Amino acid sequence: MPDERAPDLSLFVDILRTLETIGAPYMIIGAFAGTIYGITRVTYDIDIVVDLSERHIQALAAAYPPPRYYADPLQMRDSIRLGIMFNIIDTSRGEKADLVPLTMASRYREAFQRRVRQMVDIPGAEPFEVWCARPEDVIVGKLMAWAEGRSRKHETDIYEMMVFHYLGVDPALSAAFDEAYVDVRAEDLGVETKELWEAIKDAARQEANRTDDRNL
Repeated sequence: MPDERAPDLSLFVDILRTLETIGAPYMIIGAFAGTIYGITRVTYDIDIVVDLSERHIQALAAAYPPPRYYADPLQMRDSIRLGIMFNIIDTSRGEKADLVPLTMASRYREAFQRRVRQMVDIPGAEPFEVWCARPEDVIVGKLMAWAEGRSRKHETDIYEMMVFHYLGVDPALSAAFDEAYVDVRAEDLGVETKELWEAIKDAARQEANRTDDRNL
């Protein structure tokens, strides 16, 4: 029978804690960030955007020394300069974590400035606070990914996040949610993306209303 155990996320957890310890600015994005805001599908990919100075590079390399780890400061510097991902590898466990430099895409910069503290609950670890993209920026990222590849998973993820929002599961998050911000970004991505966004909002509102009615 296939091994259905959840992948070990200990390296990701350790990297997040290390980034906190060394004071390196970072932000979790993508589907894993979306699980904080209502996405229910299981994902084991933790996408981390980082803004590393030379001090942070040296501290990160020192935290993951060879021979067990691969965390090459030269690769980090080149990745930041070229705007490409770099990785930290735990060779003893066969685990790899990809980190995304802030220089990889201009769209990360505005989201980075808007990032917020959120509590995450990662299997195998005690819940702890991290820097996370706001829900609006997670949705915009997923709209961009949908525009590029038309993947249904992005549609479903956005729908679940909007149901979560309209239900007011987290009242503080719902009150702060800037729907107009996403409206503008969706329109910038073209007619089809704008139409998708409007259709998802309509469907999510209807589902939230049905759920409220059932709970009365």
